[in-house]
Amino acid sequence: MRSSSIAGSAVPRTINSSQQWLAPVAVAVGLAILPMFLSSYMHDLVMKIMIYAIFALSLELLVGATGLISLGHAAFFGIAAYITVLLSPESDSASIAWLLPLSMLGAGCYALFVGALSLRTRGIYFIMVTLAFAQMAYFVFHDTGIGGGSDGIFLYFRPVLKIGGATLIDLQAPANAWFFVLASLALTYLLLAAIQRSRFGHALAGIRSNEQRMKAAGYNTYFYKLAAFVTAAMLAGLSGFLIASKNGGVNPELLSWHESGAVLMMIILGGMGSLRGAVTGAAAFILLKEFYSSEAIFGAYAQRWQLTLGLTMIFFVALLPNGLIGLGRRWRRGAAPAAGARGTAHE
Repeated sequence: MRSSSIAGSAVPRTINSSQQWLAPVAVAVGLAILPMFLSSYMHDLVMKIMIYAIFALSLELLVGATGLISLGHAAFFGIAAYITVLLSPESDSASIAWLLPLSMLGAGCYALFVGALSLRTRGIYFIMVTLAFAQMAYFVFHDTGIGGGSDGIFLYFRPVLKIGGATLIDLQAPANAWFFVLASLALTYLLLAAIQRSRFGHALAGIRSNEQRMKAAGYNTYFYKLAAFVTAAMLAGLSGFLIASKNGGVNPELLSWHESGAVLMMIILGGMGSLRGAVTGAAAFILLKEFYSSEAIFGAYAQRWQLTLGLTMIFFVALLPNGLIGLGRRWRRGAAPAAGARGTAHE
């Protein structure tokens, strides 16, 4: 009886583990075949959603996994985007092989500087220090000629990846750009899932729950938080590289506090503490923004999309404190007793 009960308890855990990966894999497969059915407008919109999903996942590592609420995350997103354009020659395409790592490294270096100082503070002070550093970076690009001032700068040629004389990836081609963005999203998701299951991820979870206890256990929590901060910034840099390549240009608004607030709202909307929630929240936020700003639907009121979107966010937060991902969890909790009752009846 005892061995059978142990075996019986192991089976649900295995099933649950496989079910956790079922939805992400299904979404990835769906996105791989989706371009065949999309118009150019929808193709552009879904690519934007995938890029911002990477951005949201990067902040999830800070907010959901480590408990560090940052209002300056857009700085790393924008810095990487500017590096992508500034280092691209005007006469030819830059190589992805060196441009992408440099963009991510630039974001990571700034994060190392910001994190080394801001992580010595906590709570509201940490939020305000990260916001201050982000605004400082914003005004460097906005008020100087480094990045073309308030108008921004254009990318003349999208990056490519060549080996010998053969072009493997050309981000100018819509199909190449789509699958490169999809691969970036999938790899980011897998990386963060691996981090969650690693000793490093468990240490971050411990810091989020009780940092003083982790210190007492002998962990140098400052360096764990700094590592998470820099890793999140480099992933934000990946999304910055992709948005610059997609849009063919950048402007200072990519570094603004509005952008930091938007990505924070994405993970709140989707559900903090969940990778699937970050992706879901990014998709929901961008689709809601696109919906409310549509003049064909709302006419003149489309100019006030911030108001309607804000009211919608208040509605979701009030009714779904665990975010959109909480709907699935609530449904599974409700379905489990029903399934158990049916099983008992059959027995």
